[in-house]
Amino acid sequence: MSNRVKGTLCILCAAMSFALMNTFVRLAGDIPSLQKAFFRNFVAVIFVFLIMKRSHIPFQPPEKSHWKLLFARAFFGTVGLICNFYAVDHLNLSDASMLNKMSPFFAIIVSYFLLKERLNLFQGISVVVAFLGALLIIKPNPANMSLGPALIGLLGGFTAGVAYTFVRLMSKKGVNSSLIVFVFSCFSCLVCLPYFIVVHAPMTLAQFGCLMAAGLFGCTGQFGITSAYRFAPARDISVYDYTQVIFAAMLGWMLFGQLPDLYSFLGYVIICGMGIAMFLYQKKAPA
Repeated sequence: MSNRVKGTLCILCAAMSFALMNTFVRLAGDIPSLQKAFFRNFVAVIFVFLIMKRSHIPFQPPEKSHWKLLFARAFFGTVGLICNFYAVDHLNLSDASMLNKMSPFFAIIVSYFLLKERLNLFQGISVVVAFLGALLIIKPNPANMSLGPALIGLLGGFTAGVAYTFVRLMSKKGVNSSLIVFVFSCFSCLVCLPYFIVVHAPMTLAQFGCLMAAGLFGCTGQFGITSAYRFAPARDISVYDYTQVIFAAMLGWMLFGQLPDLYSFLGYVIICGMGIAMFLYQKKAPA
């Protein structure tokens, strides 16, 4: 099996895992998003800690200056996670997943300012068209009861894009990926802990099990993404990450009877189409 096939299988596994994570977040019911985020990351802390101990990975970056980058990634990643969970609770699973998948396009914009990476005409057009696709999902109409959650979901996609840009910057500086995930998970738990203590919503055993499953699939997705990009470059496999929307739509239909309306479906086609176009463009670009 070639490394490209291995990478493709890993990213498909990650997409399915993230779709299942969102599904179990939704199944956990009427629990505050911060409480859900705490348990999702608490599971991640335990798993990543054990992996780092077993692999003898140091719990500090190569240089002290990298802590600022780790904090920035953790901050924006935490905001993105909470926004995503809120959107999952108030929108169709596929809508929430698609808004979160705006992160690569936001990452292009942020990379221009943060990494000084040039934004070419094709990338600029892709960002604008993808945003128009997002508007079809958001439906910016005061009468739309889902407008607030949709905007929060889009904010989650933006902050996730910022977080991924910091991940890319740290990868260039030699910061271990497990350490990045560990710091992010610990930071998220600490941010959510005060709210969890003060505004603790009682949970049934089934709800607790759903949150544990969400954390488990979240970890699986994180390591699936990490493994995928270790086997193959992003330009070869990143397009398959959009299968999460397909998995989310199937799970939303089977478990919750959710079906996207025509505008949302058109938005999916546009955003995924731009993602595929970016994929093909990057493959043709010189390495």
